[in-house]
Amino acid sequence: MSANQPTSFKRSFGLLDATMIVAGSMIGSGIFIVSADIVRNVSSAGWLTLAWLLAGILTLTAALSYGELSAMFPKAGGQYVYLKEAFNPLVGFLYGWSFFTVIQTGTIAAVGVAFAKFAAYIFPALGDKHILVDLGFMQITAAQLTSILLVIFLTYINTLGVKEGKIIQTSFTLTKIAALFGLIIFGLLLAARKDVWQRNWATGFRLENLGPSGAAPYVGMAALGAVAGSMVGTLFSSDSWHNVTFIAGEIKRPERNIGLSLFLGTLLVTIIYVSANLMFLSVMPLHEIAFAESDRVGVAAAVHIFGGVGTLIIAALIMVSTFGCNNGLILAGARVYYTMANDGLFFKQLAVLNKNAVPAKALWLQCIWASLLCLSGKYGQLLDYVIFVVLIFYILTIIGIFRLRRNRPELPRPYKAFGYPILPLFYIVAATVICLALLAYKPMYTWPGLGLVLLGIPVYYFVWGKQRKVVPA
Repeated sequence: MSANQPTSFKRSFGLLDATMIVAGSMIGSGIFIVSADIVRNVSSAGWLTLAWLLAGILTLTAALSYGELSAMFPKAGGQYVYLKEAFNPLVGFLYGWSFFTVIQTGTIAAVGVAFAKFAAYIFPALGDKHILVDLGFMQITAAQLTSILLVIFLTYINTLGVKEGKIIQTSFTLTKIAALFGLIIFGLLLAARKDVWQRNWATGFRLENLGPSGAAPYVGMAALGAVAGSMVGTLFSSDSWHNVTFIAGEIKRPERNIGLSLFLGTLLVTIIYVSANLMFLSVMPLHEIAFAESDRVGVAAAVHIFGGVGTLIIAALIMVSTFGCNNGLILAGARVYYTMANDGLFFKQLAVLNKNAVPAKALWLQCIWASLLCLSGKYGQLLDYVIFVVLIFYILTIIGIFRLRRNRPELPRPYKAFGYPILPLFYIVAATVICLALLAYKPMYTWPGLGLVLLGIPVYYFVWGKQRKVVPA
């Protein structure tokens, strides 16, 4: 390390920047797509709205609880640090292992491919039907190459320093928030139909499976599995809100601004998501939402609002949305690997900052793995597998608040979890119910993800366990 190379992060993010990290990392392409699958699972306007509202309430509850942890440990690493401090290094490592292998990198890959897929509406040569290389065992499409180039470009920008990544994040997030509100308002003013709205809400809170030929009632407890399956899409669309905790070492007044940005960002996105779905219900019949081409509900709504040009409008909006989302994911994720490396729980070469005070090596390693996931074509499946695991780690982290209050009462707590202990307990119970329902009725979402996490145990003990610097809490 050179004498003039920085050894600590610069506190460069204000409250607005931090809030834009929260909102920008949450809003990708999900809001434009997943409502189709939800309607097929529940077949009613009431349950569609409730699925998004419940995801928003759970996210807000978790965000308010994380505020206490972020104020106690205002340093890079976020959830990894909280789990390590509340439990032990193994639990922290298992989160970091899952985070690197699929949670963050898989999301980066999926968002990158979504960018390319919708870019193809404007530039058809970038589509996934344009095969560039056929190796027999795999094909490389223009969409995959575009997604990789996007990840490489944003990674490079973020190696130049915090300022560059911050400018992209704040400007693109403000743009997509304004555009989304514009889409919602134009939809309600220009394309809303009273008869469509009334027919949709005539379904009330009916819970049935909707197929092309009509709805069929669920038998027994299968309805619980349908609700849990519906929550997979809404929870993923509302995920990544905690990315701001990973950059805690770079936020001004972290004891105040992290908790406040978590609340403001998650509240803003919840309002957007619920409002967008109410707009969908006022513009399109439920059957059209459920069976929109390739589940592209946003495209179908935009065509109703703006006519033929609506396809290009929504494509441009999703390009802006996914570009900003991936920037936030790339910027924040590398800080986790940097912190793990400093604890002796990841490649030691990642435990350095470059001359611009950012973890460049961690950024490039993340870039390489995310790019491979883009090529694998399996990232979508991996994201489905890991939703169960994501919820488990959220539950453990919030349980950590109770453990830390009991075991380490001397730690400073500039902010305490809002509604403690009721709201944190509500999240733990609600998320546990969803996990158990997924375990019982959607095993394809649970066992592979759980197996991936358990694979981290031998990795921990045989690769990094002996060289760790940290000791159990």
